[in-house]
Amino acid sequence: MSLLELQREPQPASDLRLEYDKRLMLVSGRANRPLAARIADRLGVEVGNVTLKTFANGEVYCRYEESVRGADVFIVQPTCANPDEGITPNDALMELMLMVDAAVGGSAHRVIAVTPWYGYSRQDKKSAPREPISARLVARMLEAAGIDRLLTMDLHSGQIQGFFQKPCDHMTALFILTQYFADLNLEDLVVVAPDAGRVKLNQTFARKIGADLAILNKERPAQQFAEITYVIGDVAGKTALIVDDMIGTAGTLAAAAKAVRDFGARRVYAAATHGNFSGGAWENLAAAAFEEVVVTDTIPLPTDHPDNVRVLSCADLLTSSIRQIFTDGSVSEVFGGENQLF
Repeated sequence: MSLLELQREPQPASDLRLEYDKRLMLVSGRANRPLAARIADRLGVEVGNVTLKTFANGEVYCRYEESVRGADVFIVQPTCANPDEGITPNDALMELMLMVDAAVGGSAHRVIAVTPWYGYSRQDKKSAPREPISARLVARMLEAAGIDRLLTMDLHSGQIQGFFQKPCDHMTALFILTQYFADLNLEDLVVVAPDAGRVKLNQTFARKIGADLAILNKERPAQQFAEITYVIGDVAGKTALIVDDMIGTAGTLAAAAKAVRDFGARRVYAAATHGNFSGGAWENLAAAAFEEVVVTDTIPLPTDHPDNVRVLSCADLLTSSIRQIFTDGSVSEVFGGENQLF
């Protein structure tokens, strides 16, 4: 029999079929282990065993203690600081890249970075000559490390998705936050956008809870310093809810709270996806006298945070999105197609 005839000869099915059992692995860096544990509990899996440590000279080390070969490896690691673990945002970023590289080197089928807080996201464009576009550089670094896709939440701006050549799945905590405030049944509620860049988000937020909308005119004379000059809309005698994507030093929130109170607001609430509290955040929040500040657990908070800071978990959303990615489903279906808010 010639080679051509042999190639045409029907082969047994067992010779043609590749037996392959798809496997999901969830692992966590040190940035937010509690969030990874909540996701694992909902997925019904164990958090994978990974050795992570920082050497005396400050270098980061990681090693998977079990095989990752052929698995879809989901690495839960927001690139934020975690003082309890003794790591900085830069440590978290480097740790994420090393975990990605180790998974790729261990022959993982796919490597997905679950990074609900995307560090350096505020540096998404040049605001002055000779500045880096840091958010773009982080995207290049993660892709160079070997990620197959990124799963993130409420990016500071939509253009960050364009920095990736790999799929970037964008989630939003909008529905968690709107449901929470809808359940409070606050009277005379007005949603307040802290600046023009957040108007579209706040319009959607206000529509979903049936509230009015006001807009603040914000200027930044210097980095991490905000100045509110006037309020567009009626807040007099109402309950103001200031909605933003993240809280850093809370300087913007404090200035916004003062502005709406000066214009007659009776009570002031605040909501944001990311509670990246830093610098004098707690002092600024205390001075602003908010009724409540609501954030999600994309970034871990210290256990001794103020009593009026409430943390809602985004673990259910992350779990649903991870399931969709693993089963090659649609992430946008989790949000009814409303996960692009820019």
